[in-house]
Amino acid sequence: MILKKGAEADIYLEDFKDIFGFDFFNEKVIVKKRVKKSYRIPEIDDSIRGFRTVKEAKIINKAKVSGVNSPALYHVDLGEKRIIMEYVEGVRLKEYFASKGLDREIAFEIGRSIGLLHKAGIIHGDITTSNMILNNGKIYFIDFGLSEESEEIEKQGIDIHLLRQALESTHFDISEEVFKIVLEGYSKILGEEKKNELLQRIEQIEKRGRYRKRD
Repeated sequence: MILKKGAEADIYLEDFKDIFGFDFFNEKVIVKKRVKKSYRIPEIDDSIRGFRTVKEAKIINKAKVSGVNSPALYHVDLGEKRIIMEYVEGVRLKEYFASKGLDREIAFEIGRSIGLLHKAGIIHGDITTSNMILNNGKIYFIDFGLSEESEEIEKQGIDIHLLRQALESTHFDISEEVFKIVLEGYSKILGEEKKNELLQRIEQIEKRGRYRKRD
């Protein structure tokens, strides 16, 4: 069953048995398959999709090792350019905040998890509450399709800036308070000095954005 069609990949929900040929507690799996691009030379397209498939799988695993909840990897199929991973049941934080309102503990854990990602040199690239799932009290980060490995403060700042924008557009009534608590969780991992450096960089990023709009 297809869950989402994207520009870079399609997401399917499948039975574990249908993929691997044997049952495993009636478990469901997520299959993320990178789509072919007809405008690219086939050999180049194959190489790009293969590289991005491996990179995403590597970063998902690195995130888990770093202490961030993320789907377990079951198989990386380079022939089909697909990743088969755990299906994390639960509620997206987008819906959770919409129905429950401000949850300080959850907001703090978001920041702490982002801190762990950045400490490990991981840039998620698409940090929104749509890409976080609450499962049995734990927050799982999903969709690492735009992720990369970097320790650059600029890229870390963009990561947090994108989250701030997502909060303001989706959870405008609680966005300011949530973002404040997120930063508290972030500083718990990386310290106040790092948090302040990040805020200064975010301010620069936002200023550049305003200048571009004026142009």
